[in-house]
Amino acid sequence: MEIIEEEKNGAYIFRIAGRLDSKTSPEFETRVYHAIEKGFVKLIMDCETLGYISSAGLRVILKATKDLKPSRGKLILCTLQEYVKEVFEIAGFDTIIPITAGVGEALEQFGTPSGDESEKQSGKPVPDGDE
Repeated sequence: MEIIEEEKNGAYIFRIAGRLDSKTSPEFETRVYHAIEKGFVKLIMDCETLGYISSAGLRVILKATKDLKPSRGKLILCTLQEYVKEVFEIAGFDTIIPITAGVGEALEQFGTPSGDESEKQSGKPVPDGDE
């Protein structure tokens, strides 16, 4: 699994490639909670290159969604591959977690314009503090 993180217009975006399963979900959970600890309450999970998600990955996403509610935060999923989308639908997550066609639409749901030129985005992995 590869995770690329970026900040864009006040939102924190996770671009996940590969598998989000019992082996890789602890790393993803650490990164999600690191972003929350930094004060981000608008999280976007871009699943364009996520090929597989297990119940362990679903748990991390559900836990983060619940933990963001007290601060009026939200996690939005976008660009889901068909298999991954089916998993979210079967689990019923599509009724509690917003799913959009892309990052731009997710930013719009946050009330954030997606075309701001002053955005901070490197497209490079953000260190998780262990490096």
